[in-house]
Amino acid sequence: MAAATPRRAAVAPAAPLRILTAVPICDGHDSAVTTINIELARHGIEVIYLGYHQSATTIARAAIQEDANVVGLSSYNGGHIVFFKEVVDQLKARGSGDIPVFGGGGGTITPADERVMKRQGTDRIFFAGTPLDDIMALIKREYARDAKPNAKFRGDRALARAITIAETAAFEKPHRVSQPSTLNSQLRRKNAARSFVLGIAGPGGAGKSTLIDELTSRFLKKVPQGRIAILANDPSHPDSHGAILGDRVSAIYAQDDRVFFRSMATRGSLTGLSAAAPAAIDILKASGEFDLILVESVGVGQESDPFGVFGGRKLVDATLFVLAPYYGGRIQLQKIALLNGADFVALNKCDHPMAHTAKAEIQARLDQNGKGQTLHTTTAAKHFDPGVDALFRALAERGGLTLSTGGEPACQLKLA
Repeated sequence: MAAATPRRAAVAPAAPLRILTAVPICDGHDSAVTTINIELARHGIEVIYLGYHQSATTIARAAIQEDANVVGLSSYNGGHIVFFKEVVDQLKARGSGDIPVFGGGGGTITPADERVMKRQGTDRIFFAGTPLDDIMALIKREYARDAKPNAKFRGDRALARAITIAETAAFEKPHRVSQPSTLNSQLRRKNAARSFVLGIAGPGGAGKSTLIDELTSRFLKKVPQGRIAILANDPSHPDSHGAILGDRVSAIYAQDDRVFFRSMATRGSLTGLSAAAPAAIDILKASGEFDLILVESVGVGQESDPFGVFGGRKLVDATLFVLAPYYGGRIQLQKIALLNGADFVALNKCDHPMAHTAKAEIQARLDQNGKGQTLHTTTAAKHFDPGVDALFRALAERGGLTLSTGGEPACQLKLA
């Protein structure tokens, strides 16, 4: 009898490319980059979008923390020769000259400009009229890479690469996600200070990202020496497996060097978090750099428990559940599991006309739990909101953060 033909081992899918896109400072033209972002995600690429009017420093810092495969810039304001060079130079100065930069600008970038920009370090320019399919094919061919440990990486880039490796392991080998014990020694610190890890969940549109940014502002002001890390989870598309990771658009205060911000795609995980989120939390804790770690879930449903509040491995020290006033009525509140288990509950967007009724209904729902839960009312879209101040103080007390009583007062215009 002839020997059976051995089966070919299944080839693990490659982890998606991660591309950081942005529009330069003093440039408000975002329709082109929006089109490109959608097309990239449709082709299975994860897009970390910063928004428009972004400085070279902000772009370089974000590319490093996101461990991006490449940076893509959309420039229509005529300053491309100087700006692209500055981004390249900033990456090199931060030890990340291996992250290439490409861009486009319709008719504003000429072939002669491209030749100058390439000599200055820009990888390539896509000119007007280039078919989108050709652009996508070239990006997937030229900028794919295996994320491997690199002993030369330091600081945020080393942390970012460790998280990328954990993401790749969770995607390609779901049962072999990296653990802290396998981290490069440069990331582990003996006697590392304990981090307070806060999980933040809520339905889509509740304003979680804006609230996180305002909490970051309070941290930077009230904890002068500490660092804060943010893990922002967004959904992958179930069809293309690409994603638009857009939480950085709301992250105004992430431009501070004391903030580490990492966007994560769910990549098929149905828990509300990336399958690599537990490893990423462990990596950040093991580094000993962060007093506070905020973990934002995707917009969750009524039965969701992304942080293991009701069983299994609990990923966080405390949970904040965020609601907007338009949740549909009291019967809907009865169905939301995390209102039973959350340590903190925030009613955001309290400038909405329905907020007064919502406050009464949510507080009644919490009172039924008999756990002494406090409802915090916030309007995160307003800077210096006293409700956000009160919420931050409560979180800081729970996390054992030492707050400064000094510092400069909030910057407000005073007329004589």
